[in-house]
Amino acid sequence: MDTTLPSGTTKRRIELRLARPLLTWFARPTVTIDGVGHPAQWGTGTWAVADDGRTVIGVYLFNRAWRFGAATLHVGDAAVLEYHAGLFPLGAGRLTPVPGRDSR
Repeated sequence: MDTTLPSGTTKRRIELRLARPLLTWFARPTVTIDGVGHPAQWGTGTWAVADDGRTVIGVYLFNRAWRFGAATLHVGDAAVLEYHAGLFPLGAGRLTPVPGRDSR
């Protein structure tokens, strides 16, 4: 049986800013890190990622009826990311790095 790694093995954290759209239709955000979903809240939060920069971050919104606003991005050296959903609950969202902030 594999043992879990201690919590201090991931030394890099990124800041993720989830901007709430005007019409959410009771949608809640979910953040995916390398395909594993994590429930999130609107606003700013930090997430632990691998040091090598090959992590793929994704965000999508869901309500009881459907899933929408999906966006993914390879983290690379970005330290701060911003997510913006579309105006209507249709189509994709935007996940972009914030310029001017380095990774360490």
